[in-house]
Formats: sequence, structure tokens, C-alpha cells
Amino acid sequence: MPVNNFRDRLLSGERLIGLWCSLCSPIAAEALAGSGFDWLLFDTEHSPVDAAGVLPLLQAAAGGSAAALVRPAWNDKVLIKRHLDMGAQTLLIPFVENADEARDAVAATRYPPAGIRGVAGATRASRYGREKDYLANANAQIGLIVQIETREAMGRIEEIAGVDGVDGVFLGPSDLAASYGHIGNPSHSEVQDALRSGLETLKALNKPSGILATNTADAERYLGWGFQFVAVAVDLGLLVRQADDLARHFKASAVV
Repeated sequence: MPVNNFRDRLLSGERLIGLWCSLCSPIAAEALAGSGFDWLLFDTEHSPVDAAGVLPLLQAAAGGSAAALVRPAWNDKVLIKRHLDMGAQTLLIPFVENADEARDAVAATRYPPAGIRGVAGATRASRYGREKDYLANANAQIGLIVQIETREAMGRIEEIAGVDGVDGVFLGPSDLAASYGHIGNPSHSEVQDALRSGLETLKALNKPSGILATNTADAERYLGWGFQFVAVAVDLGLLVRQADDLARHFKASAVV
């Protein structure tokens, strides 16, 4: 079965540069998978794609060099099972508030007796049943990242990060800003201080840390602080900014 190279690289301490994907387009996924990023994340929490729509995204990205991660819409055992069955090897679970919720996420990604993942035969993950050792080996190749998004969860970051089976912790600046009373302003000093404090805690625990940046300045700052896996942009944001700049340039310079 395929080795989870993203998880191996993450746990070895390598810095991994990614792109957040919310366009829900197989064409975009295929094109971006060859751009040179270490990883792409297909987001189903804040995009209109449902679980079934992730399958063509994974198929499209399979020919590229970037690892394909998926964020389920929620920490839900059914959604987690479906994404794993369609071949996702690393999941980012949103809004994990405490150690019990982290343990629930771990259990949902593991086959019994280590967890509660349901067993199916002919899935894309097992190459439609052709990989005879899939059930025996799958647990060892699943990567699990949990996302911390509230002040309350930040206060429990050590216990969440310490759950066996959690491979990394991802901090969400936008939701943290809302939780800290600064909605729409993740650059607020209180939010930035919380992010840096959380990062230092994860470093002390030797736990891989991740974050999403929506502009180059933020991405460079987070990398400079020492975040290990960083989404340096969002595909939709790149498209909109480039389109807006292009339209603005030509409308301003057009000869009447």
C-alpha cells in the first residue's frame, strides 16, 4: 500500500510548504498538485464540496508531487471513515477542544482493536480490494492532525497534543481571533501572542505545528517563528487577487 510520505516527513522534522484549496475543482487540483508545493489541503468545512466531491479532487491530484490532505467538515466518525475509504491518508480535524475529542478523532481513523473505523472491502484506499494487506497495514499509514481554534482549546493545548495518535497540531488564526474577541483581525497583537505561545508549547512537546496564512507577510512570519507545516496561501485568494489586479490594471490604462 502507498506509504504516507507526508506523515513521515512531518514526523522527521522537515519543513513543509502547502497550499489551502477551496475551489472544489479537479482541474485546479491537478494543476496545483504539480506546482511544487509539499502538500495541498482540500477543505470541506468552509467550501461547498461534500464528501463525494472530494474523490475527484484526490484522483486529479494523484499525478502531482504534492501530498493530498483533507479537512472533513467536522470531527465526525462517518465523515472521517468516508474520506479514508476514498484514499485520503492524512486528515486535518477541525475544532478539537479537548483531549477526549482528540481521542475520538484518533479512534475514528483506526481499525479495531485500536479504533472504531468501519471495514469495507473494495475501496479506493485498498486499490479496490487488490491490496490484500490494506486492513493490516492501514493504521500505520494514517496521518492525523488536529486543529485548535478557540481560547479554551489553547488552554488545553498540552493535553490535546499529548494524545497518542495525534501527529501534529494546527492553529487556526481566524477562529482564534473570533474567540479572543477580535473577529476578522487575526493580526491583533493578542491573537499573535497566543499563536506564538501555542507554537512554543508545541516545540517544547516536540509536536509538529501547522498554521494557515492568507498572505505572504504572514506566511513568512510564521515560518520565521518556526511553524513546521504552513499553508502559505489559499487557491481562491490567489485567483481573486490576480484577477482583480489584472482587471484594475487594464481598466485604468485602457484607451477610450
